[in-house]
Amino acid sequence: MTPEEYVQQKAAASGSSFYYAFLFLPRERRAAITAFYAFCREIDDVVDEVTDPGVAHTKLAWWQAEVLKSYAGSPTHPVMKALMPLAPTYQIEARHLQAVIEGCQMDLTQNRFLDFPGLRSYCHLVAGIVGEVAARIFGQTQPQTTAYAHKLGLAFQMTNIIRDVGEDALRGRIYLPVNELQQFDVKVHEILKRQYSDRFTALMQFQTQRALGLYDEALALLPEADRRAQKPGLMMASIYRTLLREIEADGYQVLHQRVSLTPLRKFWLAWKTQAFGKVV
Repeated sequence: MTPEEYVQQKAAASGSSFYYAFLFLPRERRAAITAFYAFCREIDDVVDEVTDPGVAHTKLAWWQAEVLKSYAGSPTHPVMKALMPLAPTYQIEARHLQAVIEGCQMDLTQNRFLDFPGLRSYCHLVAGIVGEVAARIFGQTQPQTTAYAHKLGLAFQMTNIIRDVGEDALRGRIYLPVNELQQFDVKVHEILKRQYSDRFTALMQFQTQRALGLYDEALALLPEADRRAQKPGLMMASIYRTLLREIEADGYQVLHQRVSLTPLRKFWLAWKTQAFGKVV
């Protein structure tokens, strides 16, 4: 298997909404975002699939060293072999990759956030930086597009947090800020035991309204000159906002299941954005 085949398989196997947006890109840009996304999946999988924290720390340290070696001209992992020839073209820097690793290291040492500013700092590493790199690959020409990309990345991460409350709790992680749990009188043990309540529903409504607001803020930041190039991000925004509305319509039943859209629906939303340029 070539490095290019490896990252393609890694990206496709994830079933992520991001994959559908990649399909509409020109070949080289698609190769770059696929390789970068595969890198993010590799790092994320260390945290999600390695049960021993010591082993996970060791693996992430290996990846930190691999990034340094790769930028020095000696990649060994298929993902880095696929990514490095394209990194200079799209200004993908070592600091971007190290930031993603740093964010996942936080998952190993911190499973609660006291308030939203603390959570936002974590989201900056695991989602904002990813948005910044993606915007470069898609064809950013305006400096302000970076601010749009970071805000959109935060909106995506908050959507993931809302969707994955139950799944994350099984891993001992609750990303919802502690002071907001207290504000709505939702106890940690209720989430861990998958207990629904009107208080939990109110908490999730609050989270959803903030996430929807972040999408609006992000879209308002996107310069018109870059709107066409950034269509893949707009496709993902359509998919993720639709997912949020599905979760809302389902009464926030996220403790015992993972709400998702069908592949066909994701593709349809991506195609509509590609064809009409509008985020639904």
